[in-house]
Amino acid sequence: MKRSVETRSPEETRALASLLLRELPGRRVFALRGDLGSGKTCFVRGLAEALGVTQAVTSPTYTLVNEYRVGGVLLAHMDLYRIGRVGEALDFGLDEYLDDPAAIVAIEWSERCGDLLPRDAVRLHFETGLDSERRFITIEWE
Repeated sequence: MKRSVETRSPEETRALASLLLRELPGRRVFALRGDLGSGKTCFVRGLAEALGVTQAVTSPTYTLVNEYRVGGVLLAHMDLYRIGRVGEALDFGLDEYLDDPAAIVAIEWSERCGDLLPRDAVRLHFETGLDSERRFITIEWE
């Protein structure tokens, strides 16, 4: 399926993440694409809020992975911007996160992990609008 959404504020982008968690139960991998500043980390903040994460959610550009735990759920937030090849994603354990049934995985710059994404991943493409708050988000899932 495919759906396009326009958000007009960071709050709306975060609310979209919460909505998708409810509308697509069992979906554990969110593959995020889009230019720098297009709303990917904001979306992950919405996932974290919906799960009850209380700590600040920041982009893991230099650490590659930030983990947030609430109860028995792990939110693994990844940023693949700095990796140069698929093997680097495997080196830090991407496959282990993808195989963890108790994890929700959000991957920024997901196009850099090649064909490692599971078929049932929710793929989101973020684009900036004419003003600094507006985002156009295309959501695809099987």
